[in-house]
Amino acid sequence: MANLNKLLKQAQKMQEQIQQEMDALQVETTAGGGMVTVRMSGQKQLLSVTIDPSLLAPGEKDMLEDLLVAAVNQAAQKVDEALQSKMGGLGGGLGFPGM
Repeated sequence: MANLNKLLKQAQKMQEQIQQEMDALQVETTAGGGMVTVRMSGQKQLLSVTIDPSLLAPGEKDMLEDLLVAAVNQAAQKVDEALQSKMGGLGGGLGFPGM
């Protein structure tokens, strides 16, 4: 039972460490060959958007909307990948066999 409590405390400590790392994480991604750039936090909060001025021209509304959606979705995917990468090491750090 003492080993189980030790493992649970270690898991909680690792979870807190991962949470701190995710809080500090920022990802940046672009769409349209760099015409739209977004920066997102590890909590999936959109921090900034940069738009190439050429996309602000009349008739470019649909393209701008599509590029914004693509860039935001890519940034969210990067956050998910970072979290998955950090969580993947959680089980191995606890000393469970086969992890």
